[in-house]
Amino acid sequence: METVILAVVIAVVVLGALGGLIVGSRRKKSLPPPPPAAPDITAPPAEPHVGDEAETPRDEPRRTIEEVDLPGGSAPVAVEEPPAVEELPVPEIEVPEPTAGRLVRLRARLSRSQNALGKGLLTLLSREHLDEETWEEVEDTLLTADVGVQPTQELVERLRERVKVLGTRTPAELRGLLREELLTLVGTDFDRTVKTEPEDRKPGIVMVVGVNGTGKTTTTGKLARVLVADGRTVVLGAADTFRAAAADQLQTWGERVGAYTVRGPEAGDPASVAFDAVKEGKEMGVDVVLIDTAGRLHTKTGLMDELGKVKRVVEKHAPLDEVLLVLDATTGQNGLVQARVFAEVVDITGIVLTKLDGTAKGGIVVAVQRELGVPVKLVGLGEGADDLAPFEPEAFVDALIGE
Repeated sequence: METVILAVVIAVVVLGALGGLIVGSRRKKSLPPPPPAAPDITAPPAEPHVGDEAETPRDEPRRTIEEVDLPGGSAPVAVEEPPAVEELPVPEIEVPEPTAGRLVRLRARLSRSQNALGKGLLTLLSREHLDEETWEEVEDTLLTADVGVQPTQELVERLRERVKVLGTRTPAELRGLLREELLTLVGTDFDRTVKTEPEDRKPGIVMVVGVNGTGKTTTTGKLARVLVADGRTVVLGAADTFRAAAADQLQTWGERVGAYTVRGPEAGDPASVAFDAVKEGKEMGVDVVLIDTAGRLHTKTGLMDELGKVKRVVEKHAPLDEVLLVLDATTGQNGLVQARVFAEVVDITGIVLTKLDGTAKGGIVVAVQRELGVPVKLVGLGEGADDLAPFEPEAFVDALIGE
């Protein structure tokens, strides 16, 4: 009996030992590795550990041996070259085309705008019977072209007498007759020279006046080109201090032909700028000083008084040789009102008619001369730099009546 119990105990011990071995082996079995954690993109890159291989970034430029610090020596200092200074281009001085015959070269442009007047008159005068109705049409044609009432009546009277004496009228005879009478009306006895060379001193002084919008500053710049083309040296006075762009505009015109521009502070005293311009012109020994004044409405009394002040201040140096009034030919009879008021403030000595190529009312040449008793000296026939021409009566009348 005892033997049986001992055998059972041994069997239990043996089974327990075997169970412990199995459980132990199960506990020692390795668990699967955890999934890798997502990289933290906000964290700084980990420092390399000892033995880790460091890679040279491929986009990093490789250093030459001269740039590497060697033991006991100093690396050469790289010397940077100074940046290249960009040279501003020097404005090229232009050579304006000569003024002699300039109106003849521009005659085709003048003919396109003025031809209607001459053709209309020739057509009427070519009628077989010139009755009262026809002569009234001749008058209307002249008045529409802004010739003016008094000059129109004079021209019609002379034409009626000469046609009656002439009797039969061939086209060539009519053209010659009309040419002679129009030349008489425009006037061939005026001195149309722009006075810039006084005999007793230098420089000649020219003041340019006019209302806003007539192209006064542009005309002053173009007149500088006319004078340079005739071999004269010029100083420009930018006395239009009320319009911010006027001085810049005038200076640009001057630089193109090598003329020096005197200017003052914006909204400064125009008379002071004009005075300084003449002073500079004297010191530099130039031939002509051109003074561009501020455009002003002829109805503004205060502004017109200031124009008189500019004239008086300039004449402390020397008398003015020319006072040119710039008129827009497209304004027609309104230009005569402006001319009358300016003539009362400053002594106008000559007229510049701009935009004559843009109107069919070329009769304003006759009307303004009759109104002021002073000649048209220059005419503008386009926007080009050399489209300002000395007025030549013969070329003008030829443009009126065509070929």
